[in-house]
Amino acid sequence: MEPAAALVGLFVSALLAASPVPLQSEVVFVGMQLSHTAEVWVLVLVAGAGNTLGSFITYALGRGASRWRNRRWFPASATQMARAERWFARWGVWVLLLSWAPGGDLATLVAGVLRTPLWLFGLLVAFAKTGRYVALAWLTAQAMGYSG
Repeated sequence: MEPAAALVGLFVSALLAASPVPLQSEVVFVGMQLSHTAEVWVLVLVAGAGNTLGSFITYALGRGASRWRNRRWFPASATQMARAERWFARWGVWVLLLSWAPGGDLATLVAGVLRTPLWLFGLLVAFAKTGRYVALAWLTAQAMGYSG
C-alpha cells in the first residue's frame, strides 16, 4: 500500500474512533509503526489530528443534541443529563484531558451539550489525543526494542 494511502487510512480510523462509531485506531497505528510505513512523528501527527477532528464531531453532536434534551424521546433522561452536568461542573473542562481514555468521548459530548468554548475544548482534546499516540508510539518502541 502506498504510504500516502496508508496515512489517509490512519487518519480516517483515528477520526472514526473519536466519533460515535465503535472503532479502535490503536491497532492501525501500531501496525503502521511496526511496518515503518512513515516516520513515527508523522504517524503521531496524522493520528492525533484525525482523533481530534473526530472529537470535534462528537462535540458538535452534543451541541446539536442540547436542543432536543427536554423531549420525551431524547435518549438521556433529565436526571441523567443533570448528573452529567454536575459531574462536568465538578471536574471542569480538565476532564477533557481524559478524552483519550475509554469513555472519554462521553466527556467530549457533554462538553458540546454544555457549550464549552471551542478554543479551550480544542486545546485540551488535541493535547490529550495526541499525547495518547505519543505514549503508544513510545510503548511500542520499548516493547519492540527499537526507537523507530
